[in-house]
Amino acid sequence: MKKLVILTGAGMSAESGIKTFRDSGGLWEQYNVEEVASIEGWYRNPDLVQKFYNERRRQLGKAAPNTGHTGLVALEKMFDVQIITQNVDDLHERAGSSNVLHLHGLLTRARSSKNPDQVVEIGYRDIVPGEKAPDGSPLRPDIVWFGEAVPSMERAADIASQADLFAVIGTSLNVYPAAGLVHYVPLSTPVFLIDPKPVLVNTNHQVHYISEGAGKGVAILAEKLRQSAS
Repeated sequence: MKKLVILTGAGMSAESGIKTFRDSGGLWEQYNVEEVASIEGWYRNPDLVQKFYNERRRQLGKAAPNTGHTGLVALEKMFDVQIITQNVDDLHERAGSSNVLHLHGLLTRARSSKNPDQVVEIGYRDIVPGEKAPDGSPLRPDIVWFGEAVPSMERAADIASQADLFAVIGTSLNVYPAAGLVHYVPLSTPVFLIDPKPVLVNTNHQVHYISEGAGKGVAILAEKLRQSAS
């Protein structure tokens, strides 16, 4: 069974009503990224950071996977599917995907401020001001903020290097190190890019562009893969 590796970004969840960050009307127009998504912002104003992620968590609790998410699940019947996501939502898992690696953390988890390995499952509830982790340190979102290392990056690069097929869905490929994953993909591996807006991929791979949103784009991708497999 061929290994299909899929890198997903904010556009993957946009059709589920999850607000994107960089698009017009996105979250960075409402919040200063340095205040709510950096370790410095956490030290300056932890209550503001908690408020931001509490809002994201409440929104996620009301959202549901879209046809793009469920379409990727269906592909597991034909391929060994591994999803690497930049998203901090759990919609891939709720749709039923078996193998999901979160590069930037997960909203439904919190962790100790001192020990990144001390993780607490919190679901969709708020983290209240002053709430402590089991080790007594302030409980913070289990999110990789700007300026912090991406712990899963090495594993993600290893997965990308084994891809027989590689697809990118709903990401501008502007955020590093995730955007660099395509450079670990073997040059002989076909690359598919699904996004309604033009995305320039700096690579020597053969890139097949599908100019659609996640739902319709995944359906087109599935049909292309079926045709090539038959």
